[in-house]
Amino acid sequence: MLTAEHPQVNASLVVDTAAHCIRLERRFVAPPELVFEAWTRPEHMACWWDPTGEPLLVCEIDLRPGGAFRFVTRTHPALPFAGVYGDIDPPHRLTFEAMGAVGCVLIAADGDATRLLVEIQCASQEHLQQFLRAGVDQGTSGTLDNLVAYLGARQVSR
Repeated sequence: MLTAEHPQVNASLVVDTAAHCIRLERRFVAPPELVFEAWTRPEHMACWWDPTGEPLLVCEIDLRPGGAFRFVTRTHPALPFAGVYGDIDPPHRLTFEAMGAVGCVLIAADGDATRLLVEIQCASQEHLQQFLRAGVDQGTSGTLDNLVAYLGARQVSR
């Protein structure tokens, strides 16, 4: 959840129907290494990944190409989010496959901030529409808002 003490610097959400892609961007104050760590270490990811703001019940990460991940939320414990990692290039890039889509997380230093781009590439227009009906765009946006707040709180406590 965002607070007045840790506002977003920039945020965007774009649904590219021609490319069957959802793109989300955040720019915030935190070094790229910390952002990558928050995406890849269970003790961090469990704190911010659920868009409701609740900690995950289960957060399993086998961070290697071909390694699996599984996240279980309190809201929907019978519907885990699971997938397999592809490319891993710390602290700049992370790809994964989940729910028939390919996700790509790109992290780059941007002046005194970090730019985070998340792309969710669906297999087809129909697949993209299923994701939109399920609220994947808004849910992922909420999740990234949680990440902004989480990293902002970590920066303050350092």
